[in-house]
Amino acid sequence: MTKKSEEQSCKRTSIGGQALIEGLLMLGPDKQAVAVRQPDGEIRLEVKDRSVRSSSFNVPFLRGAVRLVTQMKTGIEALMFSADVALAEEETEETKPGRFDRFAERHPNLMTGLTVALSLGLSIGMFILLPSALTDLIRRLSGYGLGEQRGSAVLVLSLLEGLVRILLFLLYLWLTSRSSEIARVWMYHGSEHKTIACYEAGLPLTLDNVRVQSRLHPRCGTSFLFLVMLISILTFSLVGRYSLWINILIRLALLPLVAGISYELIRFAGSRDNPLTRALSKPGLALQRLTTAEPDDPILEVAIEAMKAVIPDNPDDDNW
Repeated sequence: MTKKSEEQSCKRTSIGGQALIEGLLMLGPDKQAVAVRQPDGEIRLEVKDRSVRSSSFNVPFLRGAVRLVTQMKTGIEALMFSADVALAEEETEETKPGRFDRFAERHPNLMTGLTVALSLGLSIGMFILLPSALTDLIRRLSGYGLGEQRGSAVLVLSLLEGLVRILLFLLYLWLTSRSSEIARVWMYHGSEHKTIACYEAGLPLTLDNVRVQSRLHPRCGTSFLFLVMLISILTFSLVGRYSLWINILIRLALLPLVAGISYELIRFAGSRDNPLTRALSKPGLALQRLTTAEPDDPILEVAIEAMKAVIPDNPDDDNW
């Protein structure tokens, strides 16, 4: 594949995915597929129809937050399924499930909901609320901007909060990338991007065609998260700074708006190719060097199986 054809895809698809444990989730317009490499080396593929509710809500600046939550729920369900398949062991008397496991099996929806809530809570606490609390602590200790609700000092503090947020995010990515288990997940993430790029270029989904694609892709969750960081700096600076708890409540209230704006920017950047959209995509593409890795052929085979299962019959149904 030439460099020109790599940069200028024939198509921009709405199909996306998520790396799992020894597997990949792919979400098409009508179908969702989970492909997982089993311990015996075979690929297990599960395909089902997507919920109409997950894709029918299409109100600009509101759809971003809604899709973030619904796709997180779908991703957690797929992650738990991949763990069951990839780490499957023959049950023995010594490995009987405990009370918690039996409860989880009887109430899968409740457990998924609790996991989504916990994941959102930890993410919001670490990357939204903690930077705000640290900035307020610095303001109290230094006296800089103390008592001011707006003005240049508040703007500087908002920029500091944004810098702390980005540094925490980068530190988190760097620390997770040191784990060998997570390194495998990053390889599956790279295979997702390569497979989508191959499909967008109009090439048959073969190992030779997928292997040469870039592992970086502008329409990626990593890019979305980085945009959330940037948009939050501007949004939170406009509302000013107050007491610690008022600041926290304001940030929680504005988070759906920040997610909505970030989603619209990702859609805009992903649907056009010009200097502005390339500039919007560059930070996210740079971060993907931490969250993706070059996959081997067995991993690419899993990605290809998942991708083939969600491609719609009508080629226009998945246009971005």
